[in-house]
Amino acid sequence: MTHTLTPAEARAFYDRFGARQDGQAFYEDRALAALLAHGDFGQARAVVEFGFGTGRLAGRLLAEHLPYDAIYHGFDLSATMVGLARERLAPFGTRARLTQTDGATTLPLPPGAADRFVCTYVLDLLSDEDIRGVLAEAHRLLRPEGLLCLAALTHGTRPFSHLLTWTWSRVQAFRPALVGGCRPIALTDHLPEAAWTTRYHAVVTAFAVPSEVIVAARRAPPGGSLSRLHC
Repeated sequence: MTHTLTPAEARAFYDRFGARQDGQAFYEDRALAALLAHGDFGQARAVVEFGFGTGRLAGRLLAEHLPYDAIYHGFDLSATMVGLARERLAPFGTRARLTQTDGATTLPLPPGAADRFVCTYVLDLLSDEDIRGVLAEAHRLLRPEGLLCLAALTHGTRPFSHLLTWTWSRVQAFRPALVGGCRPIALTDHLPEAAWTTRYHAVVTAFAVPSEVIVAARRAPPGGSLSRLHC
């Protein structure tokens, strides 16, 4: 049975963890580089990020990849992370719009508000139900052919990375707070072909830590009903 942190537990953990989250760059950066290379962000006008942490990825997007007039909407449940991200993204003024949430998977934006929905190293700490909720919300917010850009901890494909993620999964099952609630998952298990067309998929391993990276285009559901797609 998978045990995940409640929103209150996750908020408390990441409020304490704070800027130390950037220490995970040693295994995240290769995966994020792949995401940035394949997310076609140069054509984006409105980006939504679910769980922006310290704003490290948002800063790279705004400084290096997005058009000068693109708007970034970021959502996170940690007050500490919101504070750190606001300081980091202050040079971008009103282009960076940050909101603290209560942990809900629905966001206060209208349908079709974004052409990129970004979520990195967040789905791997959510329950399966909440993963479905986030992806359904991404589908609601993305414009036709908008891109879903994901990265998450995944299962190892080589002996040492397999051993590491197997151990990680065991620790997470008994004491999820010891690993920040994260666990290895398979993103592809949560992306039905009726809702998404995969444009890029890779498992990127750095220092034996494997990350799954996916860029997928939004597909219109048959009859306009997303609920039948079980996203």
